[in-house]
Amino acid sequence: MSEAVSIKNITKIYAKKTSFIKSLLGRPVGAGFQALKEVSFNIKEGEFFGLLGPNGAGKTSIISILAGLSIPTSGSAKIFNFDVQDNYKQARRCLGVVPQELVFDPFFTVIETLRNQSGFYGLYKNESWIEELLEKLNLTDKANTNMRALSGGMKRRVLVAQALVHRPPVIILDEPTAGVDVELRQSLWKFIKELNAQGHTILLTTHYLEEAQEMCDRIAFLSHGNLVALDETSNLLNSLGVNNLESAFMKLSQLDDFYDTSRRELI
Repeated sequence: MSEAVSIKNITKIYAKKTSFIKSLLGRPVGAGFQALKEVSFNIKEGEFFGLLGPNGAGKTSIISILAGLSIPTSGSAKIFNFDVQDNYKQARRCLGVVPQELVFDPFFTVIETLRNQSGFYGLYKNESWIEELLEKLNLTDKANTNMRALSGGMKRRVLVAQALVHRPPVIILDEPTAGVDVELRQSLWKFIKELNAQGHTILLTTHYLEEAQEMCDRIAFLSHGNLVALDETSNLLNSLGVNNLESAFMKLSQLDDFYDTSRRELI
């Protein structure tokens, strides 16, 4: 089975913020904030993979690098062997991202939003797939509704459809069920399971650990920018002597103090 995603020795250091005046005066600036420290892992094609960790662990940095929104300080990231920097267009076509934030253009309707997204990928005859997405996500009756008039849960469904409009083989779900009701959560997971069964690779970040335990084949756990655990979900629980991911999360979080000594503010 081929690798859908490859993360190799990724380090990310964000430059320390400084004022324009200080930069003009040539004042020295600290080395910055280290978000990731030589993180490496691979995700197999067709795998349902969980990327977990507390707030500030580095999950968003990983997603930003894969999506081409951030450049790693060192290391490399590939999607189906396309480097996200050197082969950005090919890598981006293989990836669909459902962001945690509700990002949308308030002046477009639902179907206009999906048609515009199709256009970004040069897909001008995509109506049948758009209609199928609307049906699968229970958005058919909202197709001509303006985005700003939708509830938060409905906007979340549109973001899922938007990420899938170009049929990417790899889908990143960043807190996809945050702030949504039970009915939407269940229907969303049913659809995602169908996509995974069809061969799509799923990368999930979530704070709903019961969802990750049920859905994910393997789990990677980040703490302060370090990869502290990587294993099949059942093996991870057994190795830690626990029966659920919440207990595993608490045990692994105890490593925070150890990793904190070499992290973050680099002077």
